[in-house]
Parts: sequence; C-alpha cells; structure tokens
Amino acid sequence: MFIISLSYIKPLEEVDVLLEEHVVYLKEQYDLGHFLASGRKVPRTGGVILARGVSREDIETIITLDPFYRHGVAKYEITEFSPTMTSEELEFLRE
Repeated sequence: MFIISLSYIKPLEEVDVLLEEHVVYLKEQYDLGHFLASGRKVPRTGGVILARGVSREDIETIITLDPFYRHGVAKYEITEFSPTMTSEELEFLRE
C-alpha cells in the first residue's frame, strides 16, 4: 500500500487551472482499482492519495500521468507501508 503526498510548488491559481483535468485523472485511477482514497490537505497545500494493488515502480509511472505532475505544479512523496492492523471496516486492507 502507498501514501502519495502531493505538495503544491506553484500558486493555487495555477493549480486551480488544472483541477478539473486532475479530477478526471483521479477518477481513471479509481476505475482501474489503483486508488482507494484521496483528498486535499488542510490547509490546502497539496493532497494525499491512498493507493494499492501495484508496485512502487507502477505508482511512480501512474504519478507521471497526473496533470499536476505533467505541468510541474506539485511535487510527490511516496511512502510504502504494510497495514498490519486496521478497524473492522478496513479489514480488507490488512496484509
């Protein structure tokens, strides 16, 4: 499982221009089964994506498809982890 942390490196005005295209990208990744959850950081300095079912190499490739990446408005940090304990509702995530 992966936590993908995006941090904006351009002003929000530049981010917002790409937001609709970014949402399309997110939906595509959900449809492919790669992403489990995503959302904005608070305060709005970037976002977080929870991903699974692929390798780190695949995640690195998937990130390059994001309009935020392609247009250089965000930097990405990938953290891989193995969920060994979860609530009952998220038991399907346990490894």
